[in-house]
Amino acid sequence: MAGTGVIEDYVTGLSRTLRGPRRPKLDMITEARDSLLDTAEALEGDGLGRDEAERVAVEEFGPIREIAPGYQEELSNSAGRRLAVLLFVTVPLTAIMWNVLWKVYPAAPAAYESMPTWFVMVARGVDMLQMFIGAVGGIALFALGRGLRRIRRPRLVTRALGVFVWAMLPVMLVSCGALMVGSQNSTGFGDYLPGTVASMVSYAIWLLQLYCASRCLSVTRREPVPAVA
Repeated sequence: MAGTGVIEDYVTGLSRTLRGPRRPKLDMITEARDSLLDTAEALEGDGLGRDEAERVAVEEFGPIREIAPGYQEELSNSAGRRLAVLLFVTVPLTAIMWNVLWKVYPAAPAAYESMPTWFVMVARGVDMLQMFIGAVGGIALFALGRGLRRIRRPRLVTRALGVFVWAMLPVMLVSCGALMVGSQNSTGFGDYLPGTVASMVSYAIWLLQLYCASRCLSVTRREPVPAVA
């Protein structure tokens, strides 16, 4: 049975209050609606009219200002976990992809000889930085998973992870830009199709990381509304 009165007004207000990933938020709102409808139907079975049953169900569920902080905290955790998984999985894989690419590049020996002396050092630095970023993602994933029991303010973990990704952006842009300039003199690399594909994949991953980092900053922009005792 679909709610059309007090329950729908309440659920709409709750949805407008919350910020976070679309799917987890939708699941939360659906669960809240289903719970309210079940309560209202039970109250109807006890003899209340539909409108009164919905009103009582909403009162028992609690004011939005009381339940919203808990919902918002979980949405913040969800956004942080998404970004953490993305970093933990894609960043090391990107580093491995580029290492394999250079090893199988047909003109690799001649290409290395034509590169600047600093190229290999910068490339290794980028690899280490990527592994570090992936490790940070793994730590954040643990903190926002099993570590939630010991963390008093997981919202700060999510926000710190978003800030970290944006802080790493200029470092990665400068480093990878230097590698691109250094590889221009390598024999035939500019026309190497796997290299072009790898670059497109790397850019897509970067954009996805920045999008998720922006979501983390958005959902943690303000402290959750304090619950009323």
